Amino acid sequence: MKKILVTGAAGFIGSYLVKRLLERGDEVVGIDNINQYYDVHLKYSRLKETGIEQKDIADRKPTLSNLYPHYRFVKLDLTERDEINRLFDNEKFDIVCNIAAQAGVRYSIDHPFSYIDSNIVGFANILEACRLNLVKHLVYASSSSVYGLNNRTPYSEDDQVVRPVSLYAATKKADELMAHAYSDLYHLPTTGVRFFTVYGPWGRPDMAPYLFMKSIIDGTPIKVFNNGNMERDFTYIDDIIMGLEKIIDAPPVDEIPYKIYNIGNSNPVNLMDFIHTIEKVTGKEAVKEYVDMQPGDVYRTYADISHLEKDFGYKPQTTIQKGIEFFYNWYVKYSN
Repeated sequence: MKKILVTGAAGFIGSYLVKRLLERGDEVVGIDNINQYYDVHLKYSRLKETGIEQKDIADRKPTLSNLYPHYRFVKLDLTERDEINRLFDNEKFDIVCNIAAQAGVRYSIDHPFSYIDSNIVGFANILEACRLNLVKHLVYASSSSVYGLNNRTPYSEDDQVVRPVSLYAATKKADELMAHAYSDLYHLPTTGVRFFTVYGPWGRPDMAPYLFMKSIIDGTPIKVFNNGNMERDFTYIDDIIMGLEKIIDAPPVDEIPYKIYNIGNSNPVNLMDFIHTIEKVTGKEAVKEYVDMQPGDVYRTYADISHLEKDFGYKPQTTIQKGIEFFYNWYVKYSN
């Protein structure tokens, strides 16, 4: 049994990761600040899936799961340095999975300091706590957005990523650079994971898959950016967790113990095809409102996953059709 910290435990990816680690027998501590970026009811509902009841949660105090005896949750912000240090001192984690972040490309345009605070200051606090407590492996969330204006596809970890088009992307690249410095200076094993457009049950309501599903079912207009001339490497949540689990158990052992991996589907889908798949699954036609490209967006994302495949035998299993069906079945149940 390993003792693992998962930050962002009330988030989409974080909540799935917590559940998977518990199911395989690890001891897990989850933290999240449960901020107001999107509907907190969804966040509390995710926590309930791991046995954490909203009524039992108090700031900075552990809440014990009523489903998993080896899980406890703490409502805590990454920027609270003293509290983070106290948590690490008390728990002595083997592995840290920093999934928490201020997410959202477009939101970063108008709310820059939310990203500086969470994604840079908060991550620095995690790095330093890992160093001081001799954590054996830090796995952290990066993003496909770091590729920015890179015109070469598929996106490879070997590409230069120096042209971000949003502050969110810039903070994620900064995290990678900070992690490299800690791996080099202190021999802290770190692995950054660049996620590509994750979707599925319990997904984020600010992202296109959720927005499209809700609007198509409700019969309200969906905004189709750039007239639908966009492609995304939509990746089903179970495939993301499968990749993460493999990475967590294999800290880098190079002279500088630092790695970066793409986790994606490696199969870009045209935005209109994605919408048509939702229409097919729901049996409803979308009301489409065509709008211009938004600042901070890119035309195409496409993951080269050859490094993950070579090192871990990683192969995504879920087709877009199946993924949308799973998402739809959950959404109907959850929204009712």
